Amino acid sequence: MRKPATKARRVVAKGTSKQPARIAKEGAEGVDTPAQLIDAKIKELNDWRGETLARLRTLIKQADSEVTETWKWRGVPVWEHAGIICTGETYKAVVKMTFAKGAALDDPSGLFNSSLEGNVRRAIDIREGDRIDEKALKALIRAAVALNTSASSRKKTIPK
Repeated sequence: MRKPATKARRVVAKGTSKQPARIAKEGAEGVDTPAQLIDAKIKELNDWRGETLARLRTLIKQADSEVTETWKWRGVPVWEHAGIICTGETYKAVVKMTFAKGAALDDPSGLFNSSLEGNVRRAIDIREGDRIDEKALKALIRAAVALNTSASSRKKTIPK
C-alpha cells in the first residue's frame, strides 16, 4: 500500500537582510532555511558544479538585491522575484540554469543553449571549464525580473 501524498511546503528566505522563514525538513529534527540548503548542496557537490552553482547564486543576488531564494522539487535551488526567475539544477555533466519564462526574454548574447524548442522555458547549460558571460547573465536576470514584475502588476490591475 502506498503512503498518502504529503503537501510540499514552500521554503523561503528573502535576501540577506531579513530573518528568513524556517521550516522543518520532513523526517529531520532540525530546521533549515533555503539559504542553508543551497549552501549544503554547494558543499556536498565539492567540485566544479558546486563552484559554478555558487557563482551563479552570487550573480543572481548581484543582479537583483530583492531576490528570494527557495528550495523546491526535492532539492532544486530556485530564485524568485514576483514569480520564478530561474532554477539552478546540477547534473553530472552540466549545471543547468532554467529560466521559467525564458522564451519571452530577449537573449542578444545567445546565452540560452538548452530547452530552445519550448514555448515557455529556456535554459543555459554550463559545462566544466565554460566561461560565464557575467554581464550578459545579469542583464538576462534583470529582464526576467522586469517581466515577472510587469506580469504581476498587470494581474493586480485587471478588474474581476
